[in-house]
Parts: sequence; C-alpha cells; structure tokens
Amino acid sequence: MILAKYFWMLGSLVMGALGTAHMVYTFFTDKFLPRDEKLMEEMNKISPVLTKEISMWKAWIGFNASHSSGIMFLAIINCFLAMKYFPLLQKGHFYFIFNIITVGFYIFLAKKYWFAAPLIGVSIALVCYIVSYVLTIVSK
Repeated sequence: MILAKYFWMLGSLVMGALGTAHMVYTFFTDKFLPRDEKLMEEMNKISPVLTKEISMWKAWIGFNASHSSGIMFLAIINCFLAMKYFPLLQKGHFYFIFNIITVGFYIFLAKKYWFAAPLIGVSIALVCYIVSYVLTIVSK
C-alpha cells in the first residue's frame, strides 16, 4: 500500500529534521551553551571519572553531535529503504517494530530529560510509523 510507504517516509523526514536541527544547534548556534559562563569554564576544566583525556565540555559536545548523527542516520536509512524496498520490508514485522520501539524510546527520553518541542516532533514521527505499520498489516 502506497499510503503506508508515505507515512513511513514522513515519520523519517520528521526524525531527520529533528536530528539535523540538533546538529546545527550543536555546532553553529549558542543554543546548547550554558546560561552561566562560569559553568562552561568549569566544564572545560573538569574531566569525567572515566578518563582525563577529555573535558566534560568536550564530552557534552560529542554526545550532542553523536546523538544528532545517529538520528540523522536512522532517518536517512528509513527513507532510503522505504523508497527502494518498501514492498520487501512489508513482508515482515521486524523492520517496523524495531523502528517503532526505537522512536518510542526517544519519546521516553523526551518526556524525562528533554523539552516540549522534541517530544512533539518525535511523537508525530511515532504516529506516522504506527499508522504505516497498521496500514501494512491491514492491507495483507
């Protein structure tokens, strides 16, 4: 069913937009800087218990960048697979369920640790993925 494919791609585009915005915010804006300049100075001086090779500030930037790139990767792979191989993917449940669980985990993170905008965006993506999965099941 073509509608299932489009819902899947829409959910992936939403995730991709969120990941891309996060990457842009990490490297090209001040949105992830602490409001207290002294905190940033301290984060540059302090290292985690794990290793003295990095500062907490470098870890913060690295975590944000890897988080962004992971979401962007997931979105790109999902769009590509939907465009090229969606009929093949519809033959099983793993692809759908794995992605739905993953995005569901992002909703958990958004509710517990983030703020409203990513929660809304990830929720929209999850609804798109679930609708796509349901349409796939119903059309069999």
